[in-house]
Amino acid sequence: MSTAPARARKAATEWTVADLQRRFGPIPFSRIRQNPPPGTATEDDVLSLNDHENRLCELVDGVLVEKTVGVEESWIAGILITLINNHVLPRNVGFATGADGMYRLSLGLVRIPDVAFVSWVRIPDGQFPEQPIPDLVPDLAVEVISRGNTRKEMDEKLGEYFEKGVRLVWLVRPRTRVVDVYTSADQFARLTASATLDGGDVLPGFEIVVGDLFRKPEGPKRGKPNGKRRKA
Repeated sequence: MSTAPARARKAATEWTVADLQRRFGPIPFSRIRQNPPPGTATEDDVLSLNDHENRLCELVDGVLVEKTVGVEESWIAGILITLINNHVLPRNVGFATGADGMYRLSLGLVRIPDVAFVSWVRIPDGQFPEQPIPDLVPDLAVEVISRGNTRKEMDEKLGEYFEKGVRLVWLVRPRTRVVDVYTSADQFARLTASATLDGGDVLPGFEIVVGDLFRKPEGPKRGKPNGKRRKA
């Protein structure tokens, strides 16, 4: 892999509202960090927000875009991370990371997939990366779509993933209970609840029924207490 500088230089100019709309579409502006001004952010700012404010922001052309997440999205991502790691770790073929795993796809572009799988083949020395933002491109990137995500935003992200070398992308859609499996930025198959999601050539042997991914856990049933209520 390339060895890009650990910190991207600040862009020469700040972005206007019109610039942001053209780049990200009708994204809620509450997700665009204003400090530092859009167009001037660096990887230092990504790490600082995570360390001091517990906020995850991706870095795109000097703009910090806050990740959207909810309980359901986090739970689905957690299920996938567990299943993938349970599959790949015994085989020693790589590892999976979660929604705070940052990847430098190129200089000035830091993405944080909700789930990612990286094969050892992509790491020349075969050692787990120690850097907070490793210079790595995952084999698989998974995005669990939230209400705050826009179509333009996700189309741009898909294009970047495949341009930088991601081999497989899953867009998980909790609202419609489907998974879109992308093998390129414009080639995908939509899997419904009864279909089986598999890892293809990226994760050979990995399988899960799509409907099981959206089946929420239930707590123990609470019956009525036995016996009659004692009179006061």
